[in-house]
Amino acid sequence: MTFSLKSLLTVSAIALTASFATIQPAAALDDQQKKEIGDFIKEYLVEHPEVLLDAQAALEKKQDEARIAQSSQVITQNKDAIFNSKDDVAIGDPKGDITVVEFFDYNCTYCRHALGDMDKLLQQDKNVRFVLKEFPILGQDSVAASRVSSAFRLLAPEKYAEFHHKLLGSDGRASEDTAIDVATSLGVSEAAIRAEMAKAPNTAMIKATYQLATDLGVNGTPAYVIGNEMISGAVGLDAIKEKIANVRSCGKTSC
Repeated sequence: MTFSLKSLLTVSAIALTASFATIQPAAALDDQQKKEIGDFIKEYLVEHPEVLLDAQAALEKKQDEARIAQSSQVITQNKDAIFNSKDDVAIGDPKGDITVVEFFDYNCTYCRHALGDMDKLLQQDKNVRFVLKEFPILGQDSVAASRVSSAFRLLAPEKYAEFHHKLLGSDGRASEDTAIDVATSLGVSEAAIRAEMAKAPNTAMIKATYQLATDLGVNGTPAYVIGNEMISGAVGLDAIKEKIANVRSCGKTSC
């Protein structure tokens, strides 16, 4: 049987540490013994820095597993609120085998970039149901635009996807005025929008979404829920498609 230098050094380190531990507790090591152990570890790490990369990778994997486990529990406990809220609009296949939920803000630059990912996903995968969950966190203009959006959804739900695309895809900052401009361009009058906003304010909806986002650990937009996982950031189409493929394959985002 042969041993690599790395294996021999590792065994030596363990043996050296064990020999000191057998003789006396670590706290009782004298300065010379501590120096010998420290010098040995330093020398080993300098000669084999890849060990630090391995440790970092292991730490990141452990943290990801803990994060997914926590979000999975919250998703299970709040399944209807996440995937089937009456306040959200689903586009794509209403009976799709996979549902993707996106938390978004109309003033989120990254959400605007991610709009193209949604379009391509729905073009390429006809069996995806995509839920749009308004999460206005970028100031009062975002809140105001969301109020107009909610009123528009109640008045013309069949046109909401087009409204969403035009407002999120437009240049400049979204606000109450720009949202109303989009609504009127799609055939819903400003008077009707303002009357609906007064009659059915979306304050409760926004509050519920904020609480749900807090429970899930969502702290920015866009954020996605796919299967058993909450995913932060505009991760890109390929990453979303990989998560979807994994859910179809093994029932989880990571197989």
